[in-house]
Amino acid sequence: MKRLFFGAITACVCLFTACTKENFLDKTTTTDLDEESVFADSSRTMDFLSNIYANVDFSFSLSRFGGAAGLDASSDEAEGPLSTVVTTYNQFASGSVTAFSIATDAWNTSYTQIRAVNQFIKHLPSVSFPDHLKNRTRGEAIFLRAWYTAILLKHYGGIPLVGDTVYNEPDQINTKRNTYEECVNYIAEQCDLAASLLPVTYAGLEYGRVTKGAALALKARVLLYAASPLFNGGATTEDATLKALVSYPTGDASRWKTAADAAKAVIDLGQYSLYVDNATAAGYGFYQLFQKRVNSEYIFARMTADNKDLENLWMPPSRGGSTTSGSFPYQNLVDAFEMKNGLPVTDAASGYNAADPYANRDPRLNYTVFHNGSLVYVAYDALRPVYTYNGEPNGDGFGAGTPTGYYGAKMCNINVIPNYFWTASSRCYPMIRYADILLMYAEALNEYDGPSQEVYDAVETIRQRAGLDPYQLKTGMSKDEMREAIHHERQVELAFEESRFWDVRRWKIADQTDNQTMYGMSVKKETNGSFTYTKETVRKHSFRPAMYLWPIPQSEVAKSGDLLQNPGY
Repeated sequence: MKRLFFGAITACVCLFTACTKENFLDKTTTTDLDEESVFADSSRTMDFLSNIYANVDFSFSLSRFGGAAGLDASSDEAEGPLSTVVTTYNQFASGSVTAFSIATDAWNTSYTQIRAVNQFIKHLPSVSFPDHLKNRTRGEAIFLRAWYTAILLKHYGGIPLVGDTVYNEPDQINTKRNTYEECVNYIAEQCDLAASLLPVTYAGLEYGRVTKGAALALKARVLLYAASPLFNGGATTEDATLKALVSYPTGDASRWKTAADAAKAVIDLGQYSLYVDNATAAGYGFYQLFQKRVNSEYIFARMTADNKDLENLWMPPSRGGSTTSGSFPYQNLVDAFEMKNGLPVTDAASGYNAADPYANRDPRLNYTVFHNGSLVYVAYDALRPVYTYNGEPNGDGFGAGTPTGYYGAKMCNINVIPNYFWTASSRCYPMIRYADILLMYAEALNEYDGPSQEVYDAVETIRQRAGLDPYQLKTGMSKDEMREAIHHERQVELAFEESRFWDVRRWKIADQTDNQTMYGMSVKKETNGSFTYTKETVRKHSFRPAMYLWPIPQSEVAKSGDLLQNPGY
């Protein structure tokens, strides 16, 4: 019990290193310092805080599980690369999730970083920072603690809250889970406190640190989840004790209003806007924003040095991409992208042509998925088509380089070549961006009060940036129709951004979306050079109600009878 994992017992003094572009995460020291030595030096103290930032993207990571794939491969977005290996993403795809084999990173990493925050806050009064810097860094630390607590909450429901306590090895640790409501209230209060201490913007080397907007945006996200069907009285258990741990015991529609107000507070800051460029090409701003280290849309991002991480992970073999990692988009996701005229491909009036399936589609499709004919740079050459037809000689074809006929493209730079030394992207990873806030606001407001003009405006602003023409939604929509429109926009706008896995759970529709046959696209090259497209089964996904939440790792539950396991595990 004394060893129940609430984070590393030793001080977190290993520091993150980056080397190409300077920012606050680049200031690093490598030594075996003890806790007292770290906080006796102001520079080392700042390094310690920067190290807590270094893991903010672990849940988001597109190579989260064994360096191979992430939550995208655990949902209806994509197929993982190692379909016969026992991995967390394959467990979710096959419905075989257990407390004994599930990845433990959500529990271990989050509590490790929460403990590091508490160490920082404990020592901060004695650190030789000026008062304004003490206040600001305290705000950063409080936000980071709320961030990691929110990660725990969306994985497990209510978890043991540790407050400011720094547990050490001899200590008797509280293992009783707080209720879901207590955890939501705690995170919201911490976000408000952080927002009161943080600046609205940063410049220069400090760019990327937590801002007031980031704190308010995290609060909005947590409150949106809390208002959603799964958590707003919708727990998949009748056990009163467990129900209070994993959801509010009863539903309350006013929670949607609270969530809408929280999202509106971010909008009202006036600091953020969608990155728009429909002049270069339709929807080009949607592609370009992910290539820019600094842009108007990122509210909170994981700062990195110049890299080609996604290109290594996702690009086709002919472009130097990995053959053993990276997720492969399903046809199910591709079909979700409308035609450029805003009509679904299933609509007879849309103009969809099964013989030329990628023509005149929502421009976001080409920036999210590499398909047969996609243009990608070739070393020493230029942009050339990638071909995925059966038997394609470069190894990119269906059943060879890809099990679905597709490769991931989201956030990739088509001019970056993984195996070519001089190219790299200056991207950072979006943890929260403004498009998400607009969709949060639209969803919460629609659920509370129906499809008002504000709801239309928020959704249509995103569709306009995407390059849809016309971008307007149908007038006079019902609440149910608008709900479907918002769900659709979240699916295509936020694909591969750690949204879909959680959205279908909080909406309580994963028993539909993650319990169906997943498809790919087989392509045949005809003798005249044309292509024939045939939908092919990739695999059947299975889902059971317990999978709406993650099981707490059995290695933790076994240490204390007070740490109750989630329903169904």
